[in-house]
Amino acid sequence: MHTSPVRRRRLGVAAAAAGLLATLLMAGPAAATPDPGDTAAAPTGVSAAQRAEATAAIRSGEVPGVDEIVHSDNITHLANVPKDALKGLNTDLAFQGKYAFAGNYDGFRIFDIGNPRSPKTVAQVLCPGSQNDISVSGNLLFLSTDSSRSDNSCSSTTQPATEKSSWEGMKVFDISDKRNPKYVAAVETACGSHTHTLVPERKNVYVYVSSYSPSATFPDCQPPHDGISVIKVPRDAPEKAAVVNFPVLFPDGGNPGAPENPGVSKTTGCHDITVLPSKDLAAGACMGDGLLFSIKDPENPKIIDRVQDNVNFAFWHSATFNQTTDKVVFTDELGGGGAATCNEEIGPKRGANGIYDIVGRGDHRKLVFRSYFKIDRPQADTEVCVAHNGSIIPVEGRDLMVQAWYQGGVSVWDFTDSSKPKEIGYFERGPVSTDAVTTAGPWSAYYYNGYIYSNDIAKGFDVLKLDDRRTDPAKRVRLDELNVQTQPEYFDR
Repeated sequence: MHTSPVRRRRLGVAAAAAGLLATLLMAGPAAATPDPGDTAAAPTGVSAAQRAEATAAIRSGEVPGVDEIVHSDNITHLANVPKDALKGLNTDLAFQGKYAFAGNYDGFRIFDIGNPRSPKTVAQVLCPGSQNDISVSGNLLFLSTDSSRSDNSCSSTTQPATEKSSWEGMKVFDISDKRNPKYVAAVETACGSHTHTLVPERKNVYVYVSSYSPSATFPDCQPPHDGISVIKVPRDAPEKAAVVNFPVLFPDGGNPGAPENPGVSKTTGCHDITVLPSKDLAAGACMGDGLLFSIKDPENPKIIDRVQDNVNFAFWHSATFNQTTDKVVFTDELGGGGAATCNEEIGPKRGANGIYDIVGRGDHRKLVFRSYFKIDRPQADTEVCVAHNGSIIPVEGRDLMVQAWYQGGVSVWDFTDSSKPKEIGYFERGPVSTDAVTTAGPWSAYYYNGYIYSNDIAKGFDVLKLDDRRTDPAKRVRLDELNVQTQPEYFDR
């Protein structure tokens, strides 16, 4: 590991891959990574021009060498824990006390991060099912399954969604013994669970389940699929977990997508939801739409405002509030997490974050667009690069965020001025290959109790230390638990 050489130019990779933009457009509206069963899609071959571009970019120093680690001066790479028993794609992260919980398409892994420089594996649980989006609350761990399975067990096999007996949805584990998690409940949900979000209460945990892409051929995922599943989980009796509502968020059907809005995903549900329970507020990233809604009644969320960006946003992927709840950052997963989109050909606005101010009061609040933010560090045309999961860095009076960009690496950026966001730090690896477009890089990058933790799809679990006068005050903030999609109130107001 070492500090990156000086970049010759920002977002300076030559647009040698002339067919990339055409390929993205021909593929139709971008979608989140399609459910591939339990394995990643095979690497995609590249043209001679793309291969030459990647090789030339490495030789010139514009991008790191294959698997080379580079970073800004204010970031130190403390540790990497490679994959072990679970060989699938690494996915999301959750935290509790001195433990980190890491999702993987094959199950989940628990790390002891009491010493961030030397994380130790506490448990690895084999429980295959695409996504395995993960969160924790008290003694309960929640796991999303978004591939059609033969049953709800952890020994199930892939089975077509066209079969009525197939299962997908939410799984619940008891983690009171971190070394021996116990599978205690399962709830089937319409169209499975791509992601989920917790709304915790003292006696119950509500789970908002986001899923999409219905089909008339899927018995358990019928169109229209224009809402979310709400599950109620009693803490003392999780085996009684059940769906208690399916609120319709898009009574008009949502964004119609193509041909009315070419290059934009048709809304058939939500991809991800972030809640701020202390403010009774939620933001939804829902394919072709961005939402702001009230969760005063968690079983019956109420839409406050809805926005679209039919020029530059292909797929509304995730959302993050700032600490004063007057801004929200939405991400665009252009290319579905399977394409090289951080280059001159795509440009700085497509596949970017959209920063919105929240103006007004109560149920009259509105989302007002201010600017885009996209990393401008050049990425090779063989690197899958996309805006992905990140979290707030808690510094009072500033809006700072750390975010994963797949092979674009980890970005630390400042959006205190919502019209002029800027990157202030980064960590990344060079291309996995110059011969194929391969899915790799950080899926999630989150700030927790003084460190940045990243779950790299291919390379494993990384720990980073950020030393910067702008972010150093965050080191004093300590949490007992963190699920990033359930944002805490960092400072009493």
